[in-house]
This record gives sequence, structure tokens and C-alpha cells, in this order.
Amino acid sequence: MNDNPLELLSPEECTNTILELSGVEFEPDIAVDLWSNILKHKWLLSEKLGRDVGLRTACIDFLENMEQAPDEYLTYQQKNILSEMGAQTISRKMWDTISDSQPPKQLVQRRIIMPLMEESLSLKHGVVPPKAIVFFGPPGTGKTHFVKAIAGVLAWRYIEIVPSMLMADGVEKIGANLREVMEKARNLDEVVLFIDEFEEIAGSRDMADRIDKSITNEFLKQIPLLKEQQNKILLVCATNYIRDLDAAMLRPGRFDCIIPVGGLDREGRTTILEHYLSTLNTGQIDLDRLVEMTSGFTPADIQYLFQQVAHFAFEQELATQKDYLVTAETFIDITPKVLPSLSDEVIEEFEKDSVNFSRV
Repeated sequence: MNDNPLELLSPEECTNTILELSGVEFEPDIAVDLWSNILKHKWLLSEKLGRDVGLRTACIDFLENMEQAPDEYLTYQQKNILSEMGAQTISRKMWDTISDSQPPKQLVQRRIIMPLMEESLSLKHGVVPPKAIVFFGPPGTGKTHFVKAIAGVLAWRYIEIVPSMLMADGVEKIGANLREVMEKARNLDEVVLFIDEFEEIAGSRDMADRIDKSITNEFLKQIPLLKEQQNKILLVCATNYIRDLDAAMLRPGRFDCIIPVGGLDREGRTTILEHYLSTLNTGQIDLDRLVEMTSGFTPADIQYLFQQVAHFAFEQELATQKDYLVTAETFIDITPKVLPSLSDEVIEEFEKDSVNFSRV
């Protein structure tokens, strides 16, 4: 509709056109807003009926349904955007797969989920629910899982934007594509918008080239615009390399929280192991021993381990044609072949970053 000359009418032309179409006259300043909504209504009716609806029909129908027509257009537009952006519905059960002791579950519960769910109480005490947060930590520590779990427990739609989506038209178009995506997102409600590999579009401008600087600048513009919206939307950005982000991204005022997501403690590993064990055809398993064997494993490491075990069990039963039960011996054979991601060096660097960059 941006190229439609009908959108470029002057206030007086809007008045005269509406009068001609409907027989009703409005003041020019009112007619301008009405005309914009009439064009949107024409598009909506055409979409719903599968044919082009004339201006006269759209104008009369809009004026007869002025109370509900704008909301109907917004709802229909949101459905289109959700579909276009690949919105997903996440199960509430995903939150339960995260151990209560796993950092930062309790922090996320207190600072993010509860203020968003208890809107009236937040307003009463002057608590501003978060609109934009950053998760950082080593690869595989469950940042994406956390974001999906947040969407699940809030019962909001989940939309993931990966840098490759923004690069589809070439690097020169990344800034424009980012702006377009964020403009669409601002029209949505009850959505968790996730950007992974955040350092790819918000890297430091100190040593960046012209294009990378422009992308970072564009994102710095988009965050305040998103936070000004009154709709319910939570932007979550994740990075493995918090040090690579531009300094302006990390200053107060941009993101409400900057939260470290580290490794699993014993209880955290136990919760995830129990979850995956429930998906296997198991015999006797020594869970405590398995917890010990997976020290230093990230959630992604554990998922990979169980994929290997499941495939091994499948092949054994296929070869022997006998029921194969996964036992402790199975894990003793396979676990040493899966190297843990969290070395002492990685953990030490993460702890330093947690001190230097966390803001909760």
C-alpha cells in the first residue's frame, strides 16, 4: 500500500473523497485518519473475501463498523506477521525441565517472569517489567532453552531471528532487514522475540567496517523504539561472547538485565538426565554415577550424549532382533566419547565475565 497514490491525498481531498463515497462529511483533520483506516479496511476485506473490494464498499463498511474495524485489522495483521516470522507455541512443561538450582532460573523467575505475569502488582509498586534482556555464557549452556522456557511459562508466542535471516539479501541489506523485522515485531503482542548470536549484529564499532557499524547503529536505534511500545513483548538476545558486544549495548538504559547462563550443578544435571532417561528404553541405571560422569557437561552436551545412546540402542536391537535395555554399562561405554564443553579455563573466563558484565 505504500506506493498507492490514494494514500497521498491532502486533508481536503480526504474529506471530499469520503463525502463522495459515503455521503458523510468530516473535518479535514479527522478525515485524514479515517482515510488511512479505510484503506487498511479495504485491504482487510479484500484479503478475507479473496477479491478486490471497491473503495465505496470499504468506506461504507468501515464507517458502519468504526468501533471494531481497527481492532479487527490489527488482529488480522498480527496473525499474518506471526505466520511470516515463524512464531511457535512452546509448552509450559519446558520450564519444568530446568532445575530450580540451575542458574539463573530463580533470578529469571523473580526479575522477568513474575513482573510480566503480575502486571497489577508491578504497577502498584512501581516495578517496570522488562522489555529487553541479554543472556550470555559459554556455548551449549542452555540460553536458547531458557528463552523458549520463558515463552512457555508466559504462554506467549516464541519468534527466533538468526543473523542468517537478516543476511538473506546480502550484507548491505542487513540494516534495512533488521529495521523491517523490528518494525513488524512492534505490532505484535505477547511475544518473546529471540536473537541468537547477538554479537553478529551488535559487535563493537571500534574496529568495525562501515557496514558493521551501521548494523550496530541501527540496533541501538531499535531498542528504545521497542521499549516505548505499550504492548507485551520481550526481546531476548543471547551471545557466547559478551566481550565482543559494543559498549553502548551494555550501558544501563538499553537492556533491562544482562544475565549470565553458566554450567549445571549436580541438581541441574540430575533434572536434565532424568528428563532424557524417561525417553529411553532403560534397564538398571545408577543415576548418581551418571551425574558424576557428566561433570562439566552443558545441556547441549547431555542432549548429544543421549542421542548417541539412543542410536546405539536402536542399532543393537536392529542387529540382534532382541529387546535392548539401556543400562549403566551403556553409558560407561559411550560417555567417555563425548567431551564436556566446560573446561576449567572456560569456566574461569565465564566467571570473570559474570563479574564484569552482569546487571540484574
